Amino acid sequence: MSTERVNPPALSPPTGFSHAVVASGTRIVFLAGQTALDQDGKVVGDTLPAQFERALGNLLTALTAAGGAPVDLARVTVYTTDLAAYREHAAELGRRWRELMGRDYPAMAVVEVVRLWDERALIELDGFAVLP
Repeated sequence: MSTERVNPPALSPPTGFSHAVVASGTRIVFLAGQTALDQDGKVVGDTLPAQFERALGNLLTALTAAGGAPVDLARVTVYTTDLAAYREHAAELGRRWRELMGRDYPAMAVVEVVRLWDERALIELDGFAVLP
């Protein structure tokens, strides 16, 4: 896959995301929403950063199983039950993101929701990737 991150100078400089990602490849992988579930289906982690890291790890596990890599992610949506807490922990979340993903940021959105499927879940990530 080849990707081009597009960040026009007419827009605010992006921090932790790209304004647009142009991706070319032959396979599209749609990734279901992932929360901080362990292999037994239990939410692990009592803090937003801990759940974020597990949910992102789960998303990457699904992507890897489909033949992709973090750089192949073109779009990620983050759903959180507490946007204020997300902002409060933004630096920590960014650090954990970079540890797992590097600095090739996909196009992203963060959305506050009333609740997620599992009531203990504080965050969920979904997305899609374009593979060669």
